[in-house]
Amino acid sequence: MTEKESATENLISDAMATPSPAKSMGEPGITPLSPSHIQEETDQVPSGPSFVVVVAIDFGTTSSGYAYAFTKEPECIHTMRRWEGGDPGVSNQKTPTTILLTPDRKFHSFGYAARDFYHDLDPSESKQWLYLEKFKMKLHTTANLSTETDIQAANGKRVKALDIFAYALAFFKEQALKELSDQTGGDFDNNDVRWVITVPAIWKMPAKQFMREAAYKSGLVTRDNPEQLIIALEPEAASIYCRKLRLHQMIDLGTRTTQNGHSPTDNVGGQMTPAKEHGRRNRQSRTFMVENVIGELWSELEEGDRYVVVDCGGGTVDLTVHQIRLPEGHLKELYKASGGPYGSIGIDYEFEKLLCKIFGQDFVDQFKVKRPAAWVDLMIAFESRKRAAAPDRTNPLNINLPFSFIDYYKKFRGHSVEHALRKSNVDFVKWSSQGMLRMNPDAMNALFKPTIDHIIQHLNELFERPEVSNIKFLFLVGGFAESPLLQQAVQVMLQGRSRIIIPHDVGLTILKGAVLFGLDPSIIKVRRSPLTYGVGVLNRFVEGKHPPEKLLVKDGTRWCTDVLDTFIVADQSVALGELVKRSYTPARPAQQVIVIHVYCSERENAAFISEPGVRKCGTLRLDVSGTESGAARREIQTLMQFGDTEIRAMAVDVATQRTVRASIDFLSH
Repeated sequence: MTEKESATENLISDAMATPSPAKSMGEPGITPLSPSHIQEETDQVPSGPSFVVVVAIDFGTTSSGYAYAFTKEPECIHTMRRWEGGDPGVSNQKTPTTILLTPDRKFHSFGYAARDFYHDLDPSESKQWLYLEKFKMKLHTTANLSTETDIQAANGKRVKALDIFAYALAFFKEQALKELSDQTGGDFDNNDVRWVITVPAIWKMPAKQFMREAAYKSGLVTRDNPEQLIIALEPEAASIYCRKLRLHQMIDLGTRTTQNGHSPTDNVGGQMTPAKEHGRRNRQSRTFMVENVIGELWSELEEGDRYVVVDCGGGTVDLTVHQIRLPEGHLKELYKASGGPYGSIGIDYEFEKLLCKIFGQDFVDQFKVKRPAAWVDLMIAFESRKRAAAPDRTNPLNINLPFSFIDYYKKFRGHSVEHALRKSNVDFVKWSSQGMLRMNPDAMNALFKPTIDHIIQHLNELFERPEVSNIKFLFLVGGFAESPLLQQAVQVMLQGRSRIIIPHDVGLTILKGAVLFGLDPSIIKVRRSPLTYGVGVLNRFVEGKHPPEKLLVKDGTRWCTDVLDTFIVADQSVALGELVKRSYTPARPAQQVIVIHVYCSERENAAFISEPGVRKCGTLRLDVSGTESGAARREIQTLMQFGDTEIRAMAVDVATQRTVRASIDFLSH
């Protein structure tokens, strides 16, 4: 649009009796050509180049890892090499999601290595280093996430979130390529890898796009080849894996059968021990065989059967409802993903609140900043005791207090930790002469309660929905699913309405499912759209139908501005790869550049782009200057394709076949 045009544009709106309040929303310069709305189901998901191997990265809130399979041997899933380090009482199939940067903000180390190095630094020195953990939650909790969003390190300094995520992905890329090179005996080429990164299903679109941006920045894949990376949804990956489960690979809480070598009279608390033994035996071999058959459990499912996947991780809990479609057993998402920030780190926060109650918030805040490494130590000690909590436990749990905690407290308050405990009258927490906090099991269970209550409340709401009747199975997956307290709570809530199934290696379920998804992305056929999408257009003004403040008169034609022409509405079923096509024509025949703005909203019935909650998420600029259209009205086709977690938009000038593409951008504000 020339300056002169925009000037006349402003004149028109200023001269109007009721200026259109939304003129500032950008100029919608197109109008629907016909009420054409073609939905094409494209069963053909573009296969893209062929890859030699699929590597999936499970980037978790508390722990992370990768697994891979060669496309020639899809039934062999390899989980990554053993990590160096590791904690007593915690199996280290994955590594903690912790990252350490040098004082000049360069990447130093990740996982156990980062934690151990940070821990061994002299306290005066460690203040300069940037140590980050549990940072993935920032993507869920930040309202207006952008590529500039920052996160805080343990020493209080702030760093760009995008850099941290890119460093972490670059670390996994390096580790995986190293392992693949050793396996194949040569330098393994990154172009031969299809990467899969898993994200929670309840994440909003900006967070999902953020992961892709971090992958571009880390060099995992390039922008020219976006198909090389699939963003998979965690519960979907879990669902794909659960289909393959054989009876000896899971625990059925409902029947508590003897399939794991123990009798139905065993208590729930002891449920996990045989699984742990089984895990120990298998730890030497990191290759997991997925038989190319449907598991026995799955063969009980018939066309139209429904099941729920409850993915309980460190940060979030994701609930998804899937339905089975035969003969191929494709999955259809029945109800859009729900859940919230109710992962196991909630228990850590409750422990921190307990410490504040005993020792004072001022001391705890100060201690975290002044002795960050000792604080990390204390949380590690808590973690292994947290895993020992069970409904029927009677003996107390002892948590080691680091020496520097005891020492610093005495300096800070002038009296001992023991004195503080006696004075605090916190029930069930005592001081033991060995220098430990002694927690009565009730005190530990109380720390779990708020988080588990949230999950149960959410499950109750879900099961009350009409779409969620007759659920055959409930799959409990994710690291937090190992908790006997959570298992018992889910059992009590369901009262036998569905069978509860827990895979043995429940913490690796998502990782293995993500590899299977990367080998065959077409397995998920139908998703629910989390948002409404459309474009801003001008419609002919209809008295009585359109609000008067939207009237815009141009060259004698009365237009209604700011109309949102929807392509797809929130919670609508969308087939993977589905194309939605519309035809438009420029409102002014002489337009040289046609600008189409794409908008999204969480509301199903948004009608105008000026409504609250409607935001611009993409722009298509089609330059048609110097071309003549033979037709009386130039036809511009706009297409949107709803893919895995990305949405692509395209505009075509039908007369000249000029095309522009855009990826929908949720991160720029």
